[in-house]
Amino acid sequence: MNREKLRYKWIFSVSSRFSRVDRKGRSKVTSMLATLGICFGVMTLIVVMSVMNGFQMKFIDAIMEVSSYHIRLSDFDEVTESKIRQICSENKNIKSVSGFYEAQSLVTTTRVKQSVALIRAIDQDVYENDPGFRKEVEMIAGDFDLSEPDSIIIGSGMARDLGCRLNATINLFALSGGNDVQLLSSDRLFKVKGVFKTGYSDINSSYVFINSVAGEKYFGKEAVKILGIKLKNSDDDQMMINRLKKEFPEIKVQSWRDYNKTFFGALRIEKNMLLLLVAMIFLVVGINIYNGMRRLVFERRSEISILSAIGGRNSEIKSVFILQGFFTGVKGAIPGMILGLFLSVNSKTVFLVASRIMFAFSYLITLVTNPENLPYVTENPMYTIYANIPSRIFFNEVLWITLFGVAAPLLASWAASRNVLKMTVAEVLHNE
Repeated sequence: MNREKLRYKWIFSVSSRFSRVDRKGRSKVTSMLATLGICFGVMTLIVVMSVMNGFQMKFIDAIMEVSSYHIRLSDFDEVTESKIRQICSENKNIKSVSGFYEAQSLVTTTRVKQSVALIRAIDQDVYENDPGFRKEVEMIAGDFDLSEPDSIIIGSGMARDLGCRLNATINLFALSGGNDVQLLSSDRLFKVKGVFKTGYSDINSSYVFINSVAGEKYFGKEAVKILGIKLKNSDDDQMMINRLKKEFPEIKVQSWRDYNKTFFGALRIEKNMLLLLVAMIFLVVGINIYNGMRRLVFERRSEISILSAIGGRNSEIKSVFILQGFFTGVKGAIPGMILGLFLSVNSKTVFLVASRIMFAFSYLITLVTNPENLPYVTENPMYTIYANIPSRIFFNEVLWITLFGVAAPLLASWAASRNVLKMTVAEVLHNE
C-alpha cells in the first residue's frame, strides 16, 4: 500500500514540476490557450443548450399541458372510466385526469370572417383543478369561464384572425361528427368569454374551448370521449401505460411520445445538430493539446529517458503527461461551468446588454460614416425576443458537458504520450 502511495506521489510530483517549468515561452502560451479553449467551450455549450432548452420547452410544455397530455385513453365506457379515475386518484405520480371531446370546425363571426378551429369540450373546472393547464394557458382578456353552455374561450391568434373581442358571437358553422351531427348550421352560437395565449402559436391560432355539456349536445352520440392523464414525471409514461393495459386491455392508450412524434423528433434533431456543431470547439482544442503535448514529450525526451533509467515504468511516465492533460481540463472546465451557469441564469440581462452594446456600436459607426441616417438606427428586436426566452438548465446536460471538457484534453494527452519511450536511453544520451 505504501509503495502505491509513493508511486502516485512521485507521478504527481514530476507532473507538477514539468507544469511549473513549462510556464514559460511557447509552452506557456499553448497551455493557456488550451485552458481558455476548454473554458469557453464548456461555457458556450452550457449557455447554448440552456437557451435551446428554454426555446424548445416553451413548445413542448404547451403541447403537453394543453394539447396532448402525457397519456391519452379512449374506447372506454362509463364504468371503465370510473375505475380508471379511481386507480389514477390512488397513484401519487399522477397530477391530474381530465375528460374531453374533440371536433374540427369552421368558425365564423358576425363580420363574416372565418377560421379553421379544433374545438375541445372540457369540464368547466379544469382551469382550477389542473395547475399545468392553468400555467400554460395565460388569459390576456376576460376569464376562463365555461360555467354557461354557450361560453367559448379562443386563442389569441384566432381572435386576431376573426377580428373578435370579448362578448363577440361565434358560430360553429361547419362541424365534423357522425351521422347525427348537422354539418352546416347557423344556430351553434357561442359568446366569447376569454382570450388566451400559450407558448405555441399553433394552439393560439387553432384551439377553442367550450363546456363539455355543449360538446355532448353538438358533437353527437358518436363523439369519442378522451381521458387525458398528466404525470409528475413524463418519463414514467410507459410504466403507467403497462399498468393500465394490464387492468383494462380493451382501452386504446396513446403516449406523448407518439402524439406529435414528428414535431418532437424534429426538435430533438435540431438540438443534437446544434450540440454537435458547438462541440467542434472541443475537437479543435483537443487537436491543439495533442500537438502541444507531442512537442512537450519531444522536448522532455532526455528527462523521460533519465526517469526510465532510474526505474520509472512506461505506464508511470505516461501518467505524468496524462495528468497534465487532466489538470488542463479541470482548470478549464470548472470555471467554464461556473460562467455558463451564471450566464444562463442571467440570460435575459445578457441579451439586453448585448442589444445596447450593438446599438451603441451601430450608432457610433453611422455617426462617423453617414450621420444623416442616425434617425434610422434602432436596436435589433431579435435581442428582445431572445431575452424573453427563459433558459432551462438540465443538471445531467451540465454534468456531461463538464465531463466532456475534462475528457477532451485527457484523451489528447493520452494519445500524445503513447510513444513516450520510443527512443532508448542510449540513443537520447548519444544525441545529447
